[in-house]
Amino acid sequence: MKAHVPVLLDEVIQALAPKRGGRYIDGTVGAGGHAKALLDASAPDGKLLGLDGDAEALRLAHETLAPFGERAILVRSNFTQLKTVAAEWDWIPCDGALLDFGLSSMQLANPARGFSFTSDTLDMRMDDRTAVTAADIVNEWEEAELADLIYKYGEERAARKIARVICEQRPFHSAQTLADAIQGAVGRHGKIHPATRTFQALRLAVNHELENVATVLPQLAEVVGSGGRVALITFHSLEDRIVKNFFKQNAQWRNLTKHPIQPTYQQTRENPRARSAKLRVAERM
Repeated sequence: MKAHVPVLLDEVIQALAPKRGGRYIDGTVGAGGHAKALLDASAPDGKLLGLDGDAEALRLAHETLAPFGERAILVRSNFTQLKTVAAEWDWIPCDGALLDFGLSSMQLANPARGFSFTSDTLDMRMDDRTAVTAADIVNEWEEAELADLIYKYGEERAARKIARVICEQRPFHSAQTLADAIQGAVGRHGKIHPATRTFQALRLAVNHELENVATVLPQLAEVVGSGGRVALITFHSLEDRIVKNFFKQNAQWRNLTKHPIQPTYQQTRENPRARSAKLRVAERM
């Protein structure tokens, strides 16, 4: 399985400016790449509280962060419970927080998760405790509901045509057969697979991603202390718009990135997943 490559790693560390003895939260710890860098930068006694709803990611994070001993605390929890978990661990106030809202490379590469076009499953849950799968949506929703979902969350112009084909050819039990059906319906033009936007829409809906971003943002001011910073990484325009507007509308934050920080050409060559990443940074007033 392909290893997870932390996106915008140097930029995140520069943005959060970890200090000795500082306490930090990684609300989407994944395999622990960003967390490790935060602990290294806050040595010898900085500490980190890491959250993730994905059991496999948390197992890998335990391996990655084992050398740091008690400096690293890991909890299986969705980041929407950030304030609750921070309070339970007496982590309020902390000196900074990171949220990487993207899908990790290890999730994408695992065929059992159903995220990639060639998967023989159609799951797409980041946390296997989530009730609804992508297969449930594709096989049970009405055509109009599917079209609205694909258009709204996928920003897909051919949403109605794709929804009609899905309803005509279902049931679908694998990501590959769904991707093939979409390609057959709309054709393929250029390098981007024609099912990309539909898969994005399904993943966002299954994992309540946009709702979760909107839920966690107000909690940051209740967790991060005065002068502390937050670094938020998004991967598509809908999430980035939520983050941008939140900082713009809330006076308790000083926006440090008028324009989002994006990966360099070299970073996208080494990690193609990073190409759509946008980092926004703000400081607690």
